[in-house]
Amino acid sequence: MNKPFDKLKLHGFNNLTKSLSFSIYDICYAKTEQQRKEYIEYIDEQYSADRLTDILGEVVDIIGANILNVARQDYEPQGASVTILVSEEPVEEQQNYDADEAPGPLPDSVVAHLDKSHICVHTYPEAHPDDGICTFRADIEVSTCGIISPLKALNFLIHSLESDVVTIDYRVRGFTRDINGVKHYIDHAISSIQNFMTEDTKEAYQMMDVNVYQENLFHTKMMLKETDLNTYLFGLSTADLSEGEEDEIRSKLTREMQEIFYGRNLPDTE
Repeated sequence: MNKPFDKLKLHGFNNLTKSLSFSIYDICYAKTEQQRKEYIEYIDEQYSADRLTDILGEVVDIIGANILNVARQDYEPQGASVTILVSEEPVEEQQNYDADEAPGPLPDSVVAHLDKSHICVHTYPEAHPDDGICTFRADIEVSTCGIISPLKALNFLIHSLESDVVTIDYRVRGFTRDINGVKHYIDHAISSIQNFMTEDTKEAYQMMDVNVYQENLFHTKMMLKETDLNTYLFGLSTADLSEGEEDEIRSKLTREMQEIFYGRNLPDTE
């Protein structure tokens, strides 16, 4: 794979479309039907359309964009959606954009820029009717059209939501022409989405890549390595459980995470 030019002198506007889309899963155990109902209510409040708008608004600030329009909606019986249209920065400011293959900012940092496009999120809280497992999923997409990559928003979004399992896709579409009329199908170096994550994130997760370099298509899956059972219990703690109950719940949680990570239902062990 040839490394793109450090700085492309373009014939006109950069027509490359760069899309970062990922699903974040938060797994929980709620023992009773009432606790499962309360978990759904808690998630709906914690990740309401207003709260999600605040999170995406922070992303817009981090990447230096301007909000054009916000559409948001809470749903019955649960879930929410937010879409933000954003505008491009002036061309002269874009020239200073950091395109290095490196992690983007965390929630307490502010760098980077975004060209015109959109950011959206949809949430899907749900609970297993019998075995107590509750799985909250947030689907997020950051799509840009221009010189910069939305990968710089990745760190902030992963750290803004509880993330037990994460599946990430990054795709560069289309082409742009340089001043000689030569088409360029990507304008920044990338070998893995993992290179845009901080070391502590990479150490905390088991990761797997599936990349198709000739298509500028990159996929990474993440699953949290070590877990404290108390952080997965809703409405109770390990002090309320016998050793056998702890083992059973831990097994259910591990199975749920592994099935999502591998994208298939695992066979019963009994």
